Amino acid sequence: MRQIVVGTRGSALALAQTRQIVARLKEEWPEIEFRIQTITTRGDKEQGALKGDKGFFTKEIEEALLASRIDIAVHSLKDLPTENPEGLEIASIPRRVDARDALVGRSGMKSLKDLPQGAVVGTSSTRRKALLKAYRPDLELRDLRGNVDTRLAALGRGEYDAIVLAAAGLIRMDLRNRIDEFLDVGILLPAPGQGALALQTRADDDLVIETAYSINDADTDDRITAERSFLHAIGMGCMAPVGALATIEKGALKLEGAIAAPDGSTVIRASIEGDPEECEALGEELAEGMLQQGARELVK
Repeated sequence: MRQIVVGTRGSALALAQTRQIVARLKEEWPEIEFRIQTITTRGDKEQGALKGDKGFFTKEIEEALLASRIDIAVHSLKDLPTENPEGLEIASIPRRVDARDALVGRSGMKSLKDLPQGAVVGTSSTRRKALLKAYRPDLELRDLRGNVDTRLAALGRGEYDAIVLAAAGLIRMDLRNRIDEFLDVGILLPAPGQGALALQTRADDDLVIETAYSINDADTDDRITAERSFLHAIGMGCMAPVGALATIEKGALKLEGAIAAPDGSTVIRASIEGDPEECEALGEELAEGMLQQGARELVK
């Protein structure tokens, strides 16, 4: 029996989503033995640090992949830089879970609109902070770092009135019941790739690529390609105050983009529609249009 080693971070969320991926792969390839190997990244060691733009949660996993210590890397796609290291490729993007952000609040604080004046909201995402400030400038936004369980524990201790997390993480950890509100994308446009996973492989390992690709979801792939193309063309990293969300309805792909000043004083939003097969070009076109609308100054 052939063995394929699947690498991931060791957080509860990373392990939960990797186990779900391995279960899918086993359904397609019962003759292969899959083994999960956890890898500690810089992001795991420095949870209190500000995230860098590239490789904060991925570099060590990619190094293990290049060294053939693992065969498939499972990443949260929103953490993955838009350019693959030489010798690696994204072989598969499985079906996306809900891309929206979610609000989890203390008793009586169950929706963003109804939070009291000056409520303390926890998030360290520059995108979430900027768009929340644009919508509710009265809110007090405080940094919130760590894994999902760490963040929920901080809320439970009363350090925040509410916290904002990716809905997908809570869903994958069977914590959907903790979500008090799925936040409207008209207020909080998700990060490019949020809610999706990437299966990364060595570019020359044809058998592993075929194995990973068996659970690829074509619509999700097109949507993510459009969002990441937009992020790359806009010239900002995955930790910047940029949102993007692509949807496919009735055979057409709609891509929405948002770029914000960090203090929320300016938000530029735009959208574009076209053929899903042109997903990469649509992302580039939307970015160019927004740069001409004034986003270039925000990028600077």
